[in-house]
Amino acid sequence: MLEFLLLAGAGLAAGALNAVAGGGTFLTFPALVWLGVPPISANATATLTALPGYLGSAWGYRHDLHAEGSLGLRAILLVAAFGAMAGALLLLVTPGDVFRGLVPWLLLAATALFAAGPRLLAALASRGVGQAGPGLSVLGILAVSVYGGYFNGGLGIMLLAMFGLLGHTDLHAMNGLKNVLSALLSLLSAATFVVAGLIAWQPALVLAIATAIGGWLGARTSRRIRRTDLLRLFVVAVGALMTVAFFLL
Repeated sequence: MLEFLLLAGAGLAAGALNAVAGGGTFLTFPALVWLGVPPISANATATLTALPGYLGSAWGYRHDLHAEGSLGLRAILLVAAFGAMAGALLLLVTPGDVFRGLVPWLLLAATALFAAGPRLLAALASRGVGQAGPGLSVLGILAVSVYGGYFNGGLGIMLLAMFGLLGHTDLHAMNGLKNVLSALLSLLSAATFVVAGLIAWQPALVLAIATAIGGWLGARTSRRIRRTDLLRLFVVAVGALMTVAFFLL
């Protein structure tokens, strides 16, 4: 019962956070590890259970979805799909001990980027970054997609920052594209993890249902929340605590 309550609470909170501010993986991944799921399996399971929320968000932004920059939408999706598969396959060949050593550094990087995200995007907008060419755009999308296929934490803000660096300016279109790519990356990497037998199915079922409910509740209440900065501070604090905890393990 304690494990069920922990997973349900983490899933509800993660779904709500992803709908409002992002960073839900900072709750689901450590919860799985705390329950004894090996880190690689926990990462795979957290990626799978984040998928319902990503799909719902992508559907919500479907009318705002269009490509900017030098690449069309189809090209962006193809590059992202290739990167997701490459990242997922890279995780499969990573020894468990090596990944366990990488986890605190990945959490640290994701937390730092999540904390700096708004300032980074504002700085990019104020400097009027010019449109990147096709080659640079492919490299940027590919790099973030490989990261997303390998480790899901902080993916949303990395995608938004990458879009800004490539010269995208329409925030609604950026959010729509971010949600579609997050859903695509999670779908392909999770499918790879399922085939490889990395999913912890019992906690995954609880997390998936709780995350979907939390995402629905978060989406319904997001327009009433005025202090999203406090939510972001909470996510950063959780990420920092989890980072310290994994460094001490």
